Amino acid sequence: MPAPLDRLIDSLSRTGMTRFFRRMFDDYPDLLMKDQQVDEVGPDRAIKLGGRWVTNFGSDSFLGLDQDARVKAAVERGVRAWGTHNGSSRAFSSVEPNVRAERKIARWMGTEAALIYPSVTLANTGALPGLVTRQDVVVADQYAHNSIDEGLKLAKARGVRTAKFAHNDPAALDETLRALQPYRYAVVAVDGVYSMSGQLPPLAEFRSIARDRSACLYVDDAHATGVLGACGRGTVLEALDGYDNVLSVGSLSKGFSCLGGFVAGKQAAIDVLKLRSNSLIFGGPVPPPYLEAVCEVVDILSSAEYPVLRAKLDANVRRLSEGAARIGLAVMGGLVPIVSVLVGPEEATLKAGKFLYERGYYVQSVVFPAVPHGAGVLRMQVNANHAPAQIDALLDALAALKQSAALPEPSALAALMAA
Repeated sequence: MPAPLDRLIDSLSRTGMTRFFRRMFDDYPDLLMKDQQVDEVGPDRAIKLGGRWVTNFGSDSFLGLDQDARVKAAVERGVRAWGTHNGSSRAFSSVEPNVRAERKIARWMGTEAALIYPSVTLANTGALPGLVTRQDVVVADQYAHNSIDEGLKLAKARGVRTAKFAHNDPAALDETLRALQPYRYAVVAVDGVYSMSGQLPPLAEFRSIARDRSACLYVDDAHATGVLGACGRGTVLEALDGYDNVLSVGSLSKGFSCLGGFVAGKQAAIDVLKLRSNSLIFGGPVPPPYLEAVCEVVDILSSAEYPVLRAKLDANVRRLSEGAARIGLAVMGGLVPIVSVLVGPEEATLKAGKFLYERGYYVQSVVFPAVPHGAGVLRMQVNANHAPAQIDALLDALAALKQSAALPEPSALAALMAA
C-alpha cells in the first residue's frame, strides 16, 4: 500500500482547485507559461524566457530601481558589512540597518513609526490577527487582497468574528459593522488601490463610519507604494491628510524593487504589533543587504529625482492605457502601473498571452481563481524604464491580436464591474 503522504497527495490532486488546475494543464499544455524559466535579464526590460528574448511587461519593479546602480551597490555594501543573513528572529534582536530602515520609512511616510516584515503577505497575516481579541471583529472589502483574506482566516481561527462587505460601499460597511455589534473594537481592512480595476476606496467615508462604529482603518497600500501620492507615499495621506485612526501597509518589493513590507502608524500601535504579530515573532527578518537597499530607495524617493522618475512612469502608463483604449480594447486600470485588458474565457486568455509572447512580449494571462470564471485578462505592468518605442510595439501587437481574436468591446466592462 502507498505511504500515507502519497495517498494524501493523490487525494488532494483530485479535489477542488488542484483538480481544476490539473485539468487546465491537460487541456492547454501548449498555452501555459507558468513554469517557464527566465534565463537572463537585460538592462532594457528584456528577459530571456523559454529560450526567447522578449520585452518584459510582467515586472512590478515599477520605477525600474531593480537595475539602478545605487540600489545594487547598497546590496553589495550590506553583504560586505553584514553577510547574507541576520540569523535571528526580531523577537531577540535587530541589526542596525533594520532599525535605520524603519526610521527612514516612518520619516518618509510621515508617521511616528514603522515595522518591517519579510513581505506584505506576512504583514497582513501577522498584523490583522495581532490587532484583535475575541471581543473584537475584523471586516474586509470583498475584493481585498488575498493576504487580507488569509489574515481574517487566522483571526477567525482564534475565535474572532470576521465578515466581508460589498466592494467600496460605505453603506454596506456601516450595515456590516452594525450587524456585528456588540463588539469591543473593529478593524476595517481595505486595499488602498485595487490593482485590476484601478479603483480607489472612499477612505474618507470609511474613516468617518469607522470612527462612529468604534473601528479603525487598516489600508493595504502595497500597489500604491512608490507610485501614487506625494513622494510615492501611497493613497492614505492623499485621501485623509494624515494617519489618525489608520494603519498603512506598504510594499518594499514592487515600486521599491527590494524585499519586504511594512506597517506604518503611531508608535504605540507599532509597539503592540511587535509583541502580538506572530509572523514577525516566529519568522526570520529581511536580510541586511536588502535593508541597505531599502534605505537607498527611500533616499531616492525623497529626492528631487523622484518627480522625474514618476513623470516617466506616469507617461508610460498613459501611453499604454490610452493606446489600448484607442484600439478598442476593454481596458481596466491605468491609475497604478498595471493595465489590464479583458479577454474572457480561460482558453482565449491563455491563447492571447501566447500570441503576444510569440511576437516578443511577455504579459501575464490572469484567469480563475484570480479573476471570476470567464473574465480572464491580460495584465501588463508598466515600468519607468520602458522605452516609448517598446510600448508602441506592444500596442501594435495588441492591435494584431484584436484583428485575429474576438476580444470583448469596452462596453463589456460595465457588466463585469456590476457583477
